[in-house]
Amino acid sequence: MSHHQPDPNKSVNLIIDGKPVTVPEGTRILEAAKKVNVNIPTLCEHPELCKRALCRICVVEADGRGKLIAACANDVWEGVSIVTVNQRLLNIRKTIIELILANHPQDCLSCIRNKKCELQSLALSFGVGANAGTSLFENDAEERPPLIESETLVRNMDKCVKCGRCVEVCQEVQTIRAINTSHRSHEYEISTPYKQALKDGTCVFCGGCSAVCPVGAIYEHDQTAEVWTALNDSGRKTVAQVSPSFTAVLNDELSLAEGTVTTGKLITAIKLLGFDKVYDAGLSANAANFEIEGEIQQRMKNGSTKLQGKNLPVISGCSEGIGNFIKNSYPDLAENLVVDRTPRRIFASLLKAVNGKITAVSFVPCIAQKYVAGVKAENDFALTAGELARMLKLAGIVIETLPEEPFEPQPSQANQRFAGEGSPLDVIGIGSTKQDNSGLPVKKEVVYGFENARKVMEAIRKGECDAQWVEIFSCPGSCHVES
Repeated sequence: MSHHQPDPNKSVNLIIDGKPVTVPEGTRILEAAKKVNVNIPTLCEHPELCKRALCRICVVEADGRGKLIAACANDVWEGVSIVTVNQRLLNIRKTIIELILANHPQDCLSCIRNKKCELQSLALSFGVGANAGTSLFENDAEERPPLIESETLVRNMDKCVKCGRCVEVCQEVQTIRAINTSHRSHEYEISTPYKQALKDGTCVFCGGCSAVCPVGAIYEHDQTAEVWTALNDSGRKTVAQVSPSFTAVLNDELSLAEGTVTTGKLITAIKLLGFDKVYDAGLSANAANFEIEGEIQQRMKNGSTKLQGKNLPVISGCSEGIGNFIKNSYPDLAENLVVDRTPRRIFASLLKAVNGKITAVSFVPCIAQKYVAGVKAENDFALTAGELARMLKLAGIVIETLPEEPFEPQPSQANQRFAGEGSPLDVIGIGSTKQDNSGLPVKKEVVYGFENARKVMEAIRKGECDAQWVEIFSCPGSCHVES
């Protein structure tokens, strides 16, 4: 049986809730409805993922028939009349939400996704409260405690609504396959291979699963309590680093207009929390790049090539999770790795070398950069925009009203490299890093996402990569902050 391929150049005429609309062939009912300002509720749907049709909250009626169809997974057709709202549909959606909540922990006020939870928003929209339904199935299992996966992610599978978003991101988008599904019917669940901890599998801690989870089933490991403890310790200094580009992430997190949070306001807010000094993260980022460039020059001088010893190209990344990717999927390229030279790692280790009673906090743009492979430096923390936002709220700091302050002093030449006296490291009080990076020109290739990274890794194996440096970013799209 042949399947008709939609022609985007062909138009389809239909009616949605009495409103005529014309859309290209191949348009989903969900998308067509938005053209006439009709918003059909969804839970499993995600704009960057495939058609799902798992939750069935988006069901609609077509041509007056009794059969319901999922708006997220069905394309429009010529002349169809779609009904998205009537008492029958409202009752069905409300019942689905009640059934989900009946098997969901009733701890919205303490949940990390409170007020940012898609299930909570649906429940409010349909007037569904706590203890709204009765479970269809007996569940004698005790409530499972959240699983802390390194310092990066926390999984609370009692809150999972089985939408499958995290599975698709992990398997299809990032091609890591650290999360999958198991069992059928009411025993169907989101799991990991052999139910192992993420840290024991192929997970690279990119945070993609958390980014698409509609509830609080998988989320960032909040370390603000440890940072508050350090801030309240009079015997310690607490020093932070943050990139100016972090303001874009924080604006998104606080739902503020673009440009509301400036670098100066960000610095002031961090200091009001109790931090002693705030540095531009570009300093340690430059240091990391300079160290890697020096390593490349040394390998090139020693005669290493992509065909001799497989030491080139050097492979680095935005986070140390890149090392997990190489070691699990391309162990033959392990000698190429230099992923322990991240800005966060350098910042913490250099501060500790000066004074063991300093706590280093890096404010990072994504969960991926919270991950540290192996043993991290003592009193080294990475906080995301979400964690910073919660600290500001707890402290009663309204960041948009604050005056502006500068970063701690740095050399007059903003682009000065980390070499010799007067370097940015001297300003921090750490001492200088001396290294000769003069030599052959270095070609660098930047790769976004692990699916693309696999293509480059295969090219390296075949000797077809002409770059001396490959840098991998965890996200398939470019980040707000590149360090």
